[in-house]
This record gives sequence, C-alpha cells and structure tokens, in this order.
Amino acid sequence: MTTTPSGPTGPTGPTGPPQQLHPVVAAVTDRLVERSAGTRAAYLAQIRAAASTGPARGQLGCANLAHGFAASEPSEKVALRGRVKPNLAIVTSYNDMLSAHQPYVDYPPVLKRAAIRAGGLAQVAGGVPAMCDGITQGRAGMQLSLFSRDVIAMSAAIGLSHDMFDGALMLGVCDKIVPGLLIGALAFGHLPTVFVPAGPMASGLPNGEKARVRQLHAEGKVGREELLEAEAASYHSRGTCTFYGTANSNQLLMEVLGLHLPGSSFVNPGTPLREALTRAAAERAVAITHQGAAHHGGEAIPVGEVVDEKAVVNACVALLASGGSTNHTMHLVAMARAAGVQLTWDDLSDLSAVVPSLCRIYPNGTADVNHFHAAGGIGFLIRTLLEAGLVHDDVLTVMGRGLHRYTQEPVLDGDVLTWREGPEQSLDLDVLRPATAPFGPDGGLKVLRGPLGTAVIKTSAVKPEHRLVSAPALVFDDQDDFLVAFAEGRLDGRDLVAVIRYQGPAANGMPELHKLTPALGVLQDRGQRVAIVTDGRMSGASGKVPAAIHVTPEAALGGPLSRVRDGDLVTVDAEAGVLDLVGVDLRHREPAVRPATDADASGTGRELFAAFRATVGPADAGASVFPLHHAPSTDPAEVPVVQHA
Repeated sequence: MTTTPSGPTGPTGPTGPPQQLHPVVAAVTDRLVERSAGTRAAYLAQIRAAASTGPARGQLGCANLAHGFAASEPSEKVALRGRVKPNLAIVTSYNDMLSAHQPYVDYPPVLKRAAIRAGGLAQVAGGVPAMCDGITQGRAGMQLSLFSRDVIAMSAAIGLSHDMFDGALMLGVCDKIVPGLLIGALAFGHLPTVFVPAGPMASGLPNGEKARVRQLHAEGKVGREELLEAEAASYHSRGTCTFYGTANSNQLLMEVLGLHLPGSSFVNPGTPLREALTRAAAERAVAITHQGAAHHGGEAIPVGEVVDEKAVVNACVALLASGGSTNHTMHLVAMARAAGVQLTWDDLSDLSAVVPSLCRIYPNGTADVNHFHAAGGIGFLIRTLLEAGLVHDDVLTVMGRGLHRYTQEPVLDGDVLTWREGPEQSLDLDVLRPATAPFGPDGGLKVLRGPLGTAVIKTSAVKPEHRLVSAPALVFDDQDDFLVAFAEGRLDGRDLVAVIRYQGPAANGMPELHKLTPALGVLQDRGQRVAIVTDGRMSGASGKVPAAIHVTPEAALGGPLSRVRDGDLVTVDAEAGVLDLVGVDLRHREPAVRPATDADASGTGRELFAAFRATVGPADAGASVFPLHHAPSTDPAEVPVVQHA
C-alpha cells in the first residue's frame, strides 16, 4: 500500500522564506529559453500532436492489436481488447552479469501487478543493451561504450514504436543506459514516463583504500592478487558501484529532473523499502497517463513536458553542486537537445562559477553514495539549493508541479509506503553541506579554451596548487604507449603534459582512459608537475590530476592536437580557463599520421560501428550519431539566433 508524496494536503516544501533566483541562474535560463525558442516549440508541437486521450492501442487495426496481446494472459487479453485501461511499456536494461542491472530480473512481474492494482496494464516492450565501462576499461570493447548510448536510445524507441502504450517505465542505472533511455523516451515525449532505479550496493572496501591499492599496483609494490582482492571487496554485490561516477550521477539527475519518485535513487536493492518504491513507480505511472489522470482527477504528465529549460538548468546545478561525472558535459547536452533544449558547455561553465560545492563523495572525497544518502542525500541537496535560489521550484515533475516535492523521503509504516519531510540539516557535514557553508565556492567545472581547442576540466578533487601546469608536451596516440613509457621510467623526474590524442568519438568511439589515473597520480605525488590533455574521456576518475578532457575539435578530424609535437610548451590553467600552446604556430605544421589501428578498427564488434565513427558529432554537441534537434516549426527568419561567447 502506498500514499502519494506531496499530495494536496502534504508538505509544501522547504522551511523558511522562498529565495529569489540567483541572477546568474536566471540569466543562463533566460538565454537557454531564447536560444531554444525554435527547436523547443517544434518539439512540443510534435509531441502534442502525437498525444491521445484514449488508449493508444485503440488506433490499431484488429490484426495489429491481436499481435500486440497474443502472448498475454487471458485476463490481460480482455483488458487489452478494451478501450479504457492505460497500458504501460516496460523498457528494461536487465542482464545478470552487471551488478547494477541484475536486480531488474524481478521487476517486470512486480511492476505488472502494481499497474493492474492501480487500474492499468503493463507489458515488457523491449530490452536495451547495458555495458559496463568498469569491465571494458582498457579493452577494445570500451570503444563501443559511448556509442552504446545512442544504440540504447534507438532500442528504446523500437520498443515504444508499437503504438500499444500510454505511458512507460524505464529500468536503467549506469553510464550510457540512463541517458540513452531518456533520449529514447523523449522521442516519444507525449508518453508519461517514470524512471525506476535499482539502488546502490551496500558499502564495501572504502574507496580511499581501493585507490591506495591501485596506486601501489601501478608502482609495482603489490601484485595482481592483492589488487584483485581489493577490487572484489569494493565491487561485491548486487547494485550500483558506490563511488560517485556517471552511474550514480545519472540517478541524482533523474531525481532532480523529476523523473524518479522522491528519495528513491539510493535505496539499496533487496530491501522492503526498495520493493515498495518499485511498486509505487508503476502506480504513479498509471496515475499520470491521460486515462489515469481522468479517473483520479489529476493531470497527465508527458515526459517531454517535464524536461524543459528550467528542468535542464536544475539538473546542471545539481550535477555541479554534487561534483558529478564530467561525462554529463556530453550526456546532458544530448538529453537536453532531444527535448529541443540547446544546452552548451558555456551554460555549464557559467553555472559552475556560482554553484557551490556541497558534496564530498569519492572521487571528490572518501565517502560513498550510501554515506551521502544517510547524511540527507538528494532531498537535503535539493532543499538547500532551493533555499539558496540556485534551482527553479516551478517545474513539472512526475509527482506534479514543484521541485519542493523532492525534499521529501520515503518511509515504510508497516506495509504502507508514505513520504515525510527529509532532514532540514545535513547529518554529516564531512559529506554534505548547506549552500551557506559549502566545501568550495564553485562547482569545480570549467571550460578551457586556447590554440589547442576547447575542453572541460573538473577541479573538484584537484588541489589549488596543481591547477596550473605549464610543461613540455609528451605526445601519445594510445594510452597503452603512455603506460609503457611510465613502466620504463621515461616519465620520471620531469614535469610534463601528457597529450593523449586520437581518442575522440570519430577516432575510436571516445573510450574512457581510467588506466592513466594511477600512473599520473604517482608522478604528481613524487613532486612532478603533471597534467593531461586529451580528446578522450576520463570522467570523475581524472581525480587529483588536472585533466583537460573532451578536447574539440578532435585530432582525428584535423584538430590542433594532431599537430602537437613532443617538447611543445603546453599550459593547462584551470583557474583562468586557458588551454595554451606557447610559442608555436600550428598552422605551419601538418597533422600527425593517424594510427592505422584506430582508422581501421575491427574486432570486438568495432567494425559494426564504422558508420557511427563517420557521422558522430563533436563532444560539445553531445557526441551523438544522430541530430538531436528539431526543425523549427516557424519561418526560420523568425527564429532568434543567439551567439554566446
């Protein structure tokens, strides 16, 4: 049994007077609305035209409909033949190899029963692939990782394409899966959609200890058995990995976007509360369909109406305040554009300058997401951001209008699920702080610009004394070549900027370069001044070493990195936002020859993605293989063009 959070008689939000929106947050929102005017209007026109107040299956011919319910149970067939009950699509990323997605094995029957009890129906519409960057790290399969996001989006769209559904339940957790599911869902933006998390695994070996053993292994001081033991003690059971990487950033963003139930992101798998929240997600999805809303006197809440400019700004602010994954400098851009919202890196950078750092979760601290959740978690984070005027309260969520609904936390009273106001103060100031007493004055994300292109850098875990590095370049066309040089001692006793190029989306799918982190950390700890510049990804694992990542234009497309040579003086200045090349005019140099192994990638399925590498867009536009925009529905001459430096 459940009760709906923030109902008409429920709590209204954070205590204290409402705060005026921060002027920079307001300005970024205004220019985002202006820049997106044409594409957002076209998107809304598209999804509103697709909406139907009656069951979608009512539009199908008899043969079509018969195919749609042929495998259903007799009672479900009767209901599906009727034209009253809403039908939910379940799109799942279940597999039993990955800890984060294994809990989904039991979700479909639970969701179906809950939907039926709520007056609806549900069918598994399809599955999407779910791969793990942790497993493919440093392997050829990692070159498929970023592209898997768009494969997932297309897979979700295929599942939803049968015109059988009035709403959707999206089951996904990790790195590319949630962004892909949301992009796919936004292609069917007229459907009310609830995302259903699975939760993090219980805490294992502390992340700081895991990092220490990794660095010892990089130095050759411990062997493979000791390293494997540490890794197995850290990643040890069902659920999401507990560090604050892309997977857990996904969960926070879905809640702040209003697509999860309040407080549901970080409840552990296999607990009574987790199971109750899963049932409640299906019940809520039924209630916000057109038919469910008409029956309960509420309103239909299509996902495309939820993800608007204000919601996108809220997501950016929460990502920055929490020190979330730099992968979202691409994923957030791609997700926003799928809803017709033209987010840019400059928007993120300008917000970062005024959004304080409020969380210390590994790799930006020693705590894990379970500690963060216990300290007050997302509910307290939203509360303090609202009180500081850093996020918009006036947004639509799956619970109704108002982000203040997400300051609440779910609790079980016997078998009854209900919501109460969450903590008004952090329960652990070493992990989570109010906006009035932050860990740092900014969100730790900056855009770098200069002769080498445009990049992003995350400084949350980089000490101030390491944020400016000016040193000779050492150029590598593969991370393995860098690791060989490290192992042979060729990097010892010298300051350097490691330029790792031909790692962008068009070159090889933009794999993450996590293997570089321990080696770079060793060099920095020895007193060397080191930094990395790459057109690849490093996510939060860049950690304590300054890393200018996602450099665009990338080397494979003739970007400036292709012309850098060993010994060129490179400056990475995270404070001033500069990525400089001193005393060299690259216009007079020819690009280096691209490694043949990348140009002719094959094996491990890479040959199947040649078309993706040939058509993928740049990192600052979301690194997508399909255009995430909508043609303006008005005369192009009437659409404002906004240029932002």
